[in-house]
Amino acid sequence: MLKADMYMGRVGVGVTSPSLIKADDGYIYVVKMKNNRLGTKVLVNEYIAAWMGKKLNLPFPFSDCIELSDEFISQNRRLHIKMKAGIHFASRYLKKTKYVHYYHMPYVINKPEFAGVILFDHFMLNEDRTLNGKNILISKVEAGYQMYAIDNSHLFGSGRWLTEKLPTLVHQFKLNKRRAFGSLLKHDLKKEDFTEYMNKIKLIKDEEIEEFICKIPEEWGMQEKDKAAIGHFIKCRRDIVEDITGKIIASIPNVHGSTELNELK
Repeated sequence: MLKADMYMGRVGVGVTSPSLIKADDGYIYVVKMKNNRLGTKVLVNEYIAAWMGKKLNLPFPFSDCIELSDEFISQNRRLHIKMKAGIHFASRYLKKTKYVHYYHMPYVINKPEFAGVILFDHFMLNEDRTLNGKNILISKVEAGYQMYAIDNSHLFGSGRWLTEKLPTLVHQFKLNKRRAFGSLLKHDLKKEDFTEYMNKIKLIKDEEIEEFICKIPEEWGMQEKDKAAIGHFIKCRRDIVEDITGKIIASIPNVHGSTELNELK
């Protein structure tokens, strides 16, 4: 777990009003507070995404929990008055980035990685990536642009999901072809790009899911029924990931102008 070292200011965008904080590892992080106005489920969503992002090797910024001590808060008078001591969630700040636009797409060098992002977002019912045009960033590199996916606060369709509703979402699917996703599906991604990530998801074991859910910080207020519902959702979605992936692949135009409808193997 990271520890807060220096307050750097407010980010200025985002419904959760995040702050910039330098951590004890020397990096600056975008920190979402446990007492943000959407509540702690936003942090739980980010925690789940960070875990899955590592499992699938997705282009998410490095993320971790971060502790803000009473001493840290007392020593940083510029802190927002509602900031509280305890465990919050931090995503590493990406320097020299900008929002992606359609004219950047031909020069993006890591497009196949976004097959994993698209599958993850459909798997976890996150439409906010494209509804919010500020959740995909690019950074200039020697060969072109590196693209990153940020902000995973709206998994399960919301930053304020209800535990009792999660079982009803297990078989939900809505194809998202907005903005960058539509361009990637139309021009750049292939069936094989998606099946690589699908196979990684299929290999995730029940014990791994249960272990990481048990590590959700207690102060975020997740009761056993909440954790059980999250685990049940992820396991069920894993078991139908071939169907989810197939529906995404079916939207990719082939060279004849129709769509890719081959069964997944």
